[in-house]
Amino acid sequence: MFLASFPAGPWQANCYIFGFAEGRAVVVDPGVDALASVNRVVTEQGLTVEAVLLTHGHIDHVAQAADVADHFGVPVYLHALDRELLTDPTSGRPQMQQMVEQLGVHVREPADLRLLHGGETLSAAGASFHVEHAPGHRPGCVLFRVPLVEPFEEAPELTELIFTGDVVFAGSIGRTDLPGGDDAAMRATLRDVVLALPDTAALLPGHGPTTTMGHERTTNRYLDKGYLA
Repeated sequence: MFLASFPAGPWQANCYIFGFAEGRAVVVDPGVDALASVNRVVTEQGLTVEAVLLTHGHIDHVAQAADVADHFGVPVYLHALDRELLTDPTSGRPQMQQMVEQLGVHVREPADLRLLHGGETLSAAGASFHVEHAPGHRPGCVLFRVPLVEPFEEAPELTELIFTGDVVFAGSIGRTDLPGGDDAAMRATLRDVVLALPDTAALLPGHGPTTTMGHERTTNRYLDKGYLA
């Protein structure tokens, strides 16, 4: 198994390069200025990129998705409800336009865009990625769940990896006050999707450090029944 990550751009969105099969990888959430770092890792490790997976459509997670995918000639997977952000990253908010221009980012659809709806299982880089629709932060948020085919020597209790995007972080959750955010939908996602995850899952979030579901279940106040009632 290969797993590398780095924080990209001014919002430090985590970009992951991952795969089970030797020499094969997918890229998850290549955000602002991510292409150069992805290229460096891929070249140093002798990897073949097979797909780009996007947890949602916010610009800090997708800014260079098309650049990475078209560079390697691979498809991009994104939930259909967030496709609009590939052509309008400001979400219709004029006040966001200046920020996008300052970033020097031109978001566009990749040559090969494949839309998700939730419930699919994707196969790439020797891994199976089960797609869980998890709206709230954005209508098109998803979790990518990957069963571990063999245990981690350092953490043999782990049974799967989950790329959570901005749904759940270590000690927190994604905000719902941005365009497309929905507090009621987020609470439903936390109750019905996140709390159903096994404690033995490693959570790889869109920002901040990796955690586990077992740790978040007992320490993350946003997963408390009182908050979700």
